[in-house]
Amino acid sequence: MTDLFRAFIFIVVGLAGDSEHAALFDKWGTGLVETAEALGIPQDHILHLNENVTRISLERSFSTLAAQVNPDDVVLICLIGHGSFDGRNAKFNLAGPDMTPKDFAALLHTLSTQRIVFVNTASASGPFIDELSGPDRIVITATRSGTERYTTLFPEFFVSSFASEDADTDKNGFVTVLEAFNYAQLKVSLEYEREDLLETEHARMDDPSKVAGTVFFGSFDDNQLPLHPQLQVLHFERLQLEQQIEMLKLLKDSMNTEHYMEQFEQLAVALARKAREIREFSDTQ
Repeated sequence: MTDLFRAFIFIVVGLAGDSEHAALFDKWGTGLVETAEALGIPQDHILHLNENVTRISLERSFSTLAAQVNPDDVVLICLIGHGSFDGRNAKFNLAGPDMTPKDFAALLHTLSTQRIVFVNTASASGPFIDELSGPDRIVITATRSGTERYTTLFPEFFVSSFASEDADTDKNGFVTVLEAFNYAQLKVSLEYEREDLLETEHARMDDPSKVAGTVFFGSFDDNQLPLHPQLQVLHFERLQLEQQIEMLKLLKDSMNTEHYMEQFEQLAVALARKAREIREFSDTQ
């Protein structure tokens, strides 16, 4: 496994309350593990807590994660379960004492990387955004407030998005966090519409640095990359150019039109040249 584009996935399945929700939450958590493995993320980069998670066991696993992560890594933390809100404080429900946004904020500060995607797919999760927002950090909640307290559909579609061709709207082979969020948000709305029900959840995403369109959780291993080291470098360089173009698109509305077009043309030309380099090098092998 190359050291570039290292991704870590930390899945926490909280207190279910009954057997029906336990089976549902387990399905979503296991589904995210399977998707991460299919994307090439090694097993030792995947932490999955799914049985009687307590605050102590969660904090212990966070310490394990903190010891593994480097400053340039990307970390996805995904909470699946029930949430609660008492009018002042939101919580993610665990076996024993629950976890508040402040509790998670303290744990996030132990990670050396700032490239964190924190996703709370539980009910009443909206207030987590205010506490956890930060530069280069993406925070997603299944609800817009603490008063949306019903079990959410968002986790089902968010989990499935990373393996969905429909979610990959630019068809570049990778589902970014922005694409995953948009896909899940749309699918939730369509499901409520199909059932002719009032929508009781409205997902939110906080992305102050506008990086959600460039962050993805695919990884590369020796079976996915070309064997020749120079060709591997060319493929990585092409991917970096694609990411720069996606970032530029996100900044379009805040840029002078002439400057945007100049930057876009330069990147597009560089990408075309890189693709040609790859073809020409492959032809010689």
